[in-house]
Amino acid sequence: MSTLLIKGAQIVTMNGNEDVFIGDLLIEGNKIKEIGKNIEVAADRVIDGKGKALLPGFIQTHIHLCQTLFRGRADDLELMDWLRKRIWPLEAAHDEESVYYSALLGLGELIASGTTTILDMETVHYTDAAFQAMAQSGMRVVSGKVMMDHGDEVPLPLQETTSDSIQQSVDLLEKWNGFGGGRIQYAFCPRFVVSCTEQLLTEVRDLSAQYHVKVHTHASENRGEIELVENERGMRNVVYLDHIGLATPRLILAHCVWLSEEEKEIIRLRGVKVTHCPGSNMKLSSGIAEIPDLLNRQIHVGIGADGASCNNNLDMFQEMRLTALMHKIPHGPTAMDARTVLRMATMGGAEVLGMAKEIGSLEAGKKADVILLDLDDFHTYPSYDVDVYSRVVYSATRSNVDTVIIDGELVLDQRVMRTIDRSIVLREADRSIARMVNRINEVS
Repeated sequence: MSTLLIKGAQIVTMNGNEDVFIGDLLIEGNKIKEIGKNIEVAADRVIDGKGKALLPGFIQTHIHLCQTLFRGRADDLELMDWLRKRIWPLEAAHDEESVYYSALLGLGELIASGTTTILDMETVHYTDAAFQAMAQSGMRVVSGKVMMDHGDEVPLPLQETTSDSIQQSVDLLEKWNGFGGGRIQYAFCPRFVVSCTEQLLTEVRDLSAQYHVKVHTHASENRGEIELVENERGMRNVVYLDHIGLATPRLILAHCVWLSEEEKEIIRLRGVKVTHCPGSNMKLSSGIAEIPDLLNRQIHVGIGADGASCNNNLDMFQEMRLTALMHKIPHGPTAMDARTVLRMATMGGAEVLGMAKEIGSLEAGKKADVILLDLDDFHTYPSYDVDVYSRVVYSATRSNVDTVIIDGELVLDQRVMRTIDRSIVLREADRSIARMVNRINEVS
């Protein structure tokens, strides 16, 4: 088994004791073998970590890789108009190649900015191409095809029957779930209640239990969306999901901006997980989720950039900063301190994904998903006697990401991408979106 030793870094463990110290970390195969102040072994590769911060990789719990190509094409709209006028027509124009390069474009951006694990939701078709990109990139991923069997305002290519949606999802699950020694996992992804029949949602409920996989969906992002659900199903989003038995510890809800007191209690009692998407929620003017209240209720909350079509970047540094700052306005300057936010971006994400025993902190026996930040720059100094959590959350940017290791593999080596060819992806991304834009009138 290959070994890699990182020497003399400031190690921010994010473990239960929140240990921070100058020391070494030894990787053997795909796991952390040892962590300590002075590890003396002969390793296949030694990385000098002096002056750098070593952290667990960021875990983003809501991403749409299929929408990376839509960056800059759906700005300044509210949610339902954003979906109906821009996103759904663009998703309907996708082909196998465009999904592949959209995924690679997003994955390259995520890796270069320190994210090592994502929970992703694809579009209706060509999800196998996205999984191929994920496998190539080295990213740790939980993903699935989006499921949409309801709604007459959806473009024809995105309309699917319940049986087809279920069968295609199960086929993808059986092919990709557990791929790469478990680095890739499958999740059922009904888009949201508005676009799903009750039959589909109840079948997803049963299949999630049968296969022991997550269910990833949107809920209570926008007041208009909530009104649509209430008019059609007779109750609010989370109440309805609980009513049909889908509210379980396997359910992960993106956004949750407009939750009632009853819905918060359902989430707490049922062990449902939540993903906070501050950049997306602000840009679409959806609102500010009550994250401090959810955390006080011991609800597991992660952070996600959502998609490049509603946020314009997939940078966890920006999402952490927004998470810390936006909640200080209603709750005061001590709310959402840097330590809390960095925990959400690491162990919090691992808890949302049910992977806290494998990732999210630097501890012996866990998967070797680590990032090395070079904080030796104008915007991160002075460093003397400054809290490292503050430096990472409030001062650091993606430019500080030096090295990224996922599952023991160097995917970004001293700022050089090893698994994705940047020049090819950028060229093919432009070619793909040009082809899609020309196709939109044909599929709308």
